[in-house]
Amino acid sequence: MPQMTYADAATAAICEEMRRDPRVFIMGQDVQTSGYASVMAELGVERVRNTPICEAGFHGAAIGAALTGMRPVIEGAFATFLYSAMDQIVSQAAKSRYMFGGQASIPIVVRSLVAYTIGAAAHHSDRPWGLFAQVPGLKIVVPTTPHDVKGLLKAAIRDPNPVFCFDDYTLFGQQGEVPEHDYTVPIGVADIKRVGSDVTVVAVAGAVHHSLAAAELLASEGISLEVVDVRTVAPLDRNTILQSVTKTGRVIAVDPAPGTCSVASEVVATVAEHAFEYLKAPVVRLTAPDIPVPFSPALEQLLYPGVEAVAAAARRLCGSQSFCRSSQIVEMTRRARER
Repeated sequence: MPQMTYADAATAAICEEMRRDPRVFIMGQDVQTSGYASVMAELGVERVRNTPICEAGFHGAAIGAALTGMRPVIEGAFATFLYSAMDQIVSQAAKSRYMFGGQASIPIVVRSLVAYTIGAAAHHSDRPWGLFAQVPGLKIVVPTTPHDVKGLLKAAIRDPNPVFCFDDYTLFGQQGEVPEHDYTVPIGVADIKRVGSDVTVVAVAGAVHHSLAAAELLASEGISLEVVDVRTVAPLDRNTILQSVTKTGRVIAVDPAPGTCSVASEVVATVAEHAFEYLKAPVVRLTAPDIPVPFSPALEQLLYPGVEAVAAAARRLCGSQSFCRSSQIVEMTRRARER
């Protein structure tokens, strides 16, 4: 299979879908002079539309186009710009299908750049996949490889619901194999990026690659990590997570976003609710602190959980004797679940 970067695979997915389906068009700031210039020359300027810097306006226009049968793809630039369109996103895109009793659909795709770690300061560095996952009616994907971003974007464009794709800027240069044939990656299905037996690491966005690097580091120490890439934040693939945890008995949730109400919080809550009796050690969350991102690159680098943080947590869990697994607690938990 040919090698592609994450950025090129994402662009290829959208261009291929535009050629496949005449209802698909792209809109956003400066898209006519970005990677879509060639497809604009092929399909026309009506399919590649520049927009003014007015997020509420062009998100509203996309929702209207979707209601009339089109399938718009929005290139939304920095994820923080979504806040300017919150009413259109939360009150209209997310709720219309439900409020119209299924008589209308909003098949839009919104791509947003998550540009943390680059010294872009607080106005441009949020990682809001958890925030938007709290909005019923939205699907949220966070790809981590060229293969996955192409397949997930294709699935998103064909989906009848609004899908938000958060692109981790740290992954844009990642190289990976991408099939030449048409394919999709199902929304709502996690991927086990590395099989292991001692600790389950459930990771989001760039934290997946930090977790894989930690797994390589710990392998020489006799600690085996299983790395689960959630890929989709909403809906979250709880079954894959729980199956892994019941095998390993230990879990670390790694999320570059702030910890409060994060994806990591949802993961550990799911494990505590449904797999408590299998745990050999306490659940662990590794997240950023609940503070705005500082401009200083040196300070910013301290915020996010990296390779060493994952490795240290895994070592601690595998040596932990603090978790009580008495037969009485196990039996009480099973009885409660049966009721």
